[in-house]
Amino acid sequence: MFLNTDHRKRLSFGAGSILISLVVLYLKYMAWKVTHSVAFYSDAMETLINVASAILGLIALIIAERPADYNHTYGHYKAEYLSAIVEGAMVFATAILIGYETWNAWFHPAELTLPVLGIIYNGSAGLINLFWSLILLNIGKKLRSPALIAGGKHVLSDVWTTIALIIGFALIPLFNWPKLDAFLSFLIALNILRIGFDMVRESTDGLMDKALEPEMLERIFKIIRNAAPEALEFHMVRSRQVGAVIFLDFHLVVPGNMQVYEAHNICDHVEMALHDAFGNVSINIHVEPESEKKLLC
Repeated sequence: MFLNTDHRKRLSFGAGSILISLVVLYLKYMAWKVTHSVAFYSDAMETLINVASAILGLIALIIAERPADYNHTYGHYKAEYLSAIVEGAMVFATAILIGYETWNAWFHPAELTLPVLGIIYNGSAGLINLFWSLILLNIGKKLRSPALIAGGKHVLSDVWTTIALIIGFALIPLFNWPKLDAFLSFLIALNILRIGFDMVRESTDGLMDKALEPEMLERIFKIIRNAAPEALEFHMVRSRQVGAVIFLDFHLVVPGNMQVYEAHNICDHVEMALHDAFGNVSINIHVEPESEKKLLC
């Protein structure tokens, strides 16, 4: 299968996420191993989900890049949304497991050991996650990849968890309250639930063909007006985004005496302008005579 530059970038960053998450998992596992902290355990469990999510994300990206076939005439782009929903379900399951461990730790707090070394391990993992999350978010937005954006948001939220965890963990000896460890673990579980909810909500919007944001639509309207000055108006605009592809269809009203080839050329100009602005766009334009003018755009 031939892959263009954007496709290769999505796949390479998807593969990179697996490698990064494995390194981070090792560091967080060591933080838990040397401290016996249930909060560090919870953080490591979240990272274990990151590993599984990165693998699922790469599989989804591979499927999404497959060309359209007779059975999927609009392509396989929604595989990325399905991946994000599965990832959200895994996040919910992780939160429940962490909640169980937190409950036990609250009533039976463990004696913490080597806290400074644990902070170093966990802090190192946080720095790596910060670096990688910013890369994923930047590339995901440029390539319009839901899988990369979801991964970037998940990793970035993990960074904030790490910062709060390290601050709280450092305060345990100061307050001499062992149950603070369990409380921090509880906060991590709540944050994980929030992440899972956001993932499922955003992916559901994609699966339900949510229209483009108003700012994006206004930009599209401006491009259509500039590319088709001969047209009288356009209306019945419908839009959606599936993965990295924008789907757009609308009615374009032209003078009734305009030749077919002239109307066809106008449509070509509009399509070229939209492709230049947004890259991968699937456009369907229905040409109508001026008797269909509705003065909506």
